[in-house]
Amino acid sequence: MQQKELVEFIAKSLVDSPEQVEVREAEGEQGPVLELSVSKEDLGKIIGKQGRTARAIRTLLGAVSAKTKKRVVLEILE
Repeated sequence: MQQKELVEFIAKSLVDSPEQVEVREAEGEQGPVLELSVSKEDLGKIIGKQGRTARAIRTLLGAVSAKTKKRVVLEILE
């Protein structure tokens, strides 16, 4: 499973409006960046209390990135 598909799957599983989940790939200064955007009502579900959910998604993304040897950064857009 690719990093983009993983982030999209996790995000759609967490939110109330999965049809508004969008993951775009962009090129950042330090390499590839995944930009995750969700509806305003679902933003808190993606971030979680004190950022725990976002941190967990980034941890999973890091594990997949280590296996494929392609480091990817996740940005959550408002």
